[in-house]
Amino acid sequence: MARPSLEVADLFRGHGAAWRDANRGHVSLDQLKVMSAIESCRTAALGGHVARCEDCAHTMIVYNSCRNRHCPKCQGAAARAWMAAREAELLPVSYFHVVFTLPSAIGDIAYHNKAVIYDLGARIGITSVLHSWGSAMTHHPHVHMIVPGGGLARDGSRWVSCKPNFCLPVRVLSKLFRRLMLTKLAAAHAAGKLQFFGAHAHLAAAKAFAAFLARLRKTRWFVYAKRPFAGPKAVLA
Repeated sequence: MARPSLEVADLFRGHGAAWRDANRGHVSLDQLKVMSAIESCRTAALGGHVARCEDCAHTMIVYNSCRNRHCPKCQGAAARAWMAAREAELLPVSYFHVVFTLPSAIGDIAYHNKAVIYDLGARIGITSVLHSWGSAMTHHPHVHMIVPGGGLARDGSRWVSCKPNFCLPVRVLSKLFRRLMLTKLAAAHAAGKLQFFGAHAHLAAAKAFAAFLARLRKTRWFVYAKRPFAGPKAVLA
């Protein structure tokens, strides 16, 4: 595959320093580390090795990769391998695209408690992918799922399909999602697993957090469920 004429690393190397200076105080340490890794990827800064052809003795220097999961060059091969593995798991049945989105109030807490909020402790038989950022590149935690439109009969002898354009009642699903998520949040808070900073520091108090959850129990949580127009492979991509 030919190398693109312009890569993310080129933009970072040419304009990253000025952008970081202009946005000083608004860029997290993790984001700065990602930019640094991409800028150094496959350059002398990370070292490398010499590759030599045994037949013609042609020699070339190959620089090491950053291996950062956000680097488009390092994750390209991994993404293709993941896609192939997930496509191999697809069944010859209809599928539904289901999306669970956290309310912004909980999304704010998730930003500082990723390991706790995103670890749902579930063992699932469907393809599920967590997106912590939205298409506008803002913090927007939500989970995409590719759900088969049906299931095996109790005796395992046949496939039972759901209605062609209906998988689950989303209003019922959203209420269940809300109840389970808030229950887990309350348990995590009681166990002292959550941390709060800045405007959310007062939520460390048990009464304040209980009041915070009480308001969220009265709001509608959103679940999206539709059949993918171009099929499950398009959703995977």
